[in-house]
Amino acid sequence: MKKRLKHKADSTSSKESTKSKVFTDSKTSEKHQISEFKKIHYLLSRRDKAILTFLLLATFLLSIIETISISIIMPFITFASNPNMILENKFSSMIYNFFGFKNSLDFMIAFSATLIVFYILRSVYNICYSYALNRFAFRKYHFFAYRLFCKSIELSYIDFTNKNVDRIRQNITNEALKVSQYIQQLLMICSEIITIILMYILLLIVSYKMTIVLTIVLTINVILITKTISKKVHKQGIINVETTNAVLKIITKTLGNFKIIKLKGVQEQVLNDFDNASKKRVDSEIIYQTLAPLPRFILETIGFGILIAAVAYILIKDNNATAVIPVISMYALALYRILPALNKTINSYNMTRFYRHALDVIYEDLIYHTEYEDNKPLEFNKTIELKNINFEYKVQKPIIKDFNLVINKGDKIAFIGKSGAGKSTLVDLIIGIYKPKSGEIKIDGVKLNNENLRSWRKKIGYIPQNVFLFDGNILENIALGDEIDKNRAIEVCKKSNIWEFLEQNEGLNTFVGEGGIKLSGGQKQRIAIARALYNNPEILVLDEATSALDKDTESKIMDEIYNIAENKTLLIIAHRLSTIERCERVIDLTKK
Repeated sequence: MKKRLKHKADSTSSKESTKSKVFTDSKTSEKHQISEFKKIHYLLSRRDKAILTFLLLATFLLSIIETISISIIMPFITFASNPNMILENKFSSMIYNFFGFKNSLDFMIAFSATLIVFYILRSVYNICYSYALNRFAFRKYHFFAYRLFCKSIELSYIDFTNKNVDRIRQNITNEALKVSQYIQQLLMICSEIITIILMYILLLIVSYKMTIVLTIVLTINVILITKTISKKVHKQGIINVETTNAVLKIITKTLGNFKIIKLKGVQEQVLNDFDNASKKRVDSEIIYQTLAPLPRFILETIGFGILIAAVAYILIKDNNATAVIPVISMYALALYRILPALNKTINSYNMTRFYRHALDVIYEDLIYHTEYEDNKPLEFNKTIELKNINFEYKVQKPIIKDFNLVINKGDKIAFIGKSGAGKSTLVDLIIGIYKPKSGEIKIDGVKLNNENLRSWRKKIGYIPQNVFLFDGNILENIALGDEIDKNRAIEVCKKSNIWEFLEQNEGLNTFVGEGGIKLSGGQKQRIAIARALYNNPEILVLDEATSALDKDTESKIMDEIYNIAENKTLLIIAHRLSTIERCERVIDLTKK
């Protein structure tokens, strides 16, 4: 079972571990909500929380501005249609006298100019707020993607082999974006709720009876919407993540085995699998996009239906339209803002349900325990000593048991044995890819540990059986993330006897194709040798590197390797005895 870090603020770790699983039901209990916000709290840095606080204050100010922008229209229309109201109203008469207006026309011109300036400033503020909100959200996307990539690089090799590469890719590129959008939607919910509260207070002042009736009806509808539509949206979010992963897996599997797929003639089956997975993913999007606008249609229909019914009721009761025009105008304007705000709140809530699974996934990945490895200098001048080494992949099923070995600097050692005997595992322990369950490895008497592990690994040149070349040129494939040095690259290409072939093409700019598809098996192995030599390692490791080659090619490459490794320590894992003829020592793990 994988070890995971405890949440730094979590005192109930056992309960939290179950909460972190995918929720497939629609229950939004208090514990569920607390867990959700704890995850957000964990994912945000102290600086993020400070920015978030600032954005919340900006959100509150935005809501006040929006409320003013609606409420100011009513007195403007009232004064424009009835100038006498300017002096009759105590607030407007106070302003009229303070600024010394000569007549109502001057007052209305000044009022109009003030409103125009106000709405210009409102637009500028909305643009700035939108920029700040999007900047925060997408910067968090960058941060989440970067941290996920760091986590994947920091994984131990044994943990990496238990991971799905397509899922790692999906989490970095897609799920991280969904989590940033999740946070963005939470801010939008806060913004719209504050606006609704302020507008609601305004409506209570105008007519509390009508407002209470409207509140009861809308509340019932909101509850029904969140209990039905939101449940379905959350379900579609889970389906969307799973089907996207399935599509990526099919693409990777197919393109990675393109030649075999062609030979087996199973294109129809592959296409059928892709068709089914892609359709499910698209269907989840269709359902979500269809459900998303439903709350707006429902709420607008009910809200304005109630407003129209209220007008009809007052007309029938009092038969006096003049008395209700200011009230109805205010309600129309308020509902014009409240209903979209309410719809946005529900829509944002539904989107958080849609993105909830992404939050669970990213949270789990970012709290995954990875050990810190440092680069403390470690010298290798004499010996590598393995003392009582034990290692197992599964509990109580040891691969290496009480193993002891001393390797002297410059030794040429072969490791042989039947499949599953632990040859590759033992060498991976020596070069620091795996860590022993017990026992210790010492380099010149210094124990190999997390403090010096990276320094030790840099001394290793590794040539695998299956060489992975990405779709780039020879130089990029040889350097593989190291600083580009063309002269050094040419030097190692000459040592590995691939330079003559490259000169006939485009030299270091020769493109290899995806997976090195443009090269032969021998050429790919020579590129692997050049890559291993690029950093001038002290130890060369061959992990059955020539087993897939014909005997003539293997013989030539092994001659090259022995010549290159003349002054280096050489560790060879091999099945064929012909590849280890010049080794000074042979370790047969079948006998261990």
